[in-house]
Amino acid sequence: MAQTPATDPWARLRAATPARIGLGRAGDAPSLRAVLEFQMAHAEARDAVHAALDEAALREALAQAGLGGHPTLSLQSQAPDRTTYLRRPDLGRRLRPEDAAGLPRGEWDVVFVLADGLSATALQRHAAPLLQAVLARLPGWRVGPLVVAHQARVALGDEIGAGLGATQLAMLVGERPGLSVADSLGVYLTHAPRPGRRDSERNCISNIHGAGGLGHAAAAAKLAWLMTEARRLGQTGIALKDDTPLPPLLEG
Repeated sequence: MAQTPATDPWARLRAATPARIGLGRAGDAPSLRAVLEFQMAHAEARDAVHAALDEAALREALAQAGLGGHPTLSLQSQAPDRTTYLRRPDLGRRLRPEDAAGLPRGEWDVVFVLADGLSATALQRHAAPLLQAVLARLPGWRVGPLVVAHQARVALGDEIGAGLGATQLAMLVGERPGLSVADSLGVYLTHAPRPGRRDSERNCISNIHGAGGLGHAAAAAKLAWLMTEARRLGQTGIALKDDTPLPPLLEG
């Protein structure tokens, strides 16, 4: 006999987390509902990993967020397609030679890179509202061209930032999907980007998505704070501790 929420001792815990706990069983196997939900989550994660970034739709979302007039560049890593990208992470860390040679150098306080990463779905859904919220918190900053990066790994931003002359590089990138969230976005902030930067020289904000994740306003407040502190210190990574005040993170 199936348990009701009133008699199921795991119901309260399951309501507090997307983790699969106390799923119960039907004989010697998990319940049919649990199996089907797992299969659906697995399919969504696979779809997110293999999905191609729809740049036209992304640009339309940016326009609807009031960012359509901002200069935008479209760049590609040395991975020519999704299959190669997944098999050769090293190629996703370097720009195509023709793209690297054509970067218009300037003097920018920050350059934002919108990268498909391991979940183009995450970038499609969250990049525009997050960027809109961040830019509203950066009055007076010299913001470089928005860069849409295809088949991109995090380190690709170092070459882009150095080529454009950015003091800071903020990469918005689709995170590796899990079996509870397939559209989670991450942001990696690097001061003085250049090829060879280590992960310890970056700050990361992760788990930016809809219900249950970090909301756009909260993530924007955290990122703007980190950027301001990075400008003051002249460093990111382990030298920059995340002491973000709590109230802005409760905005949703």
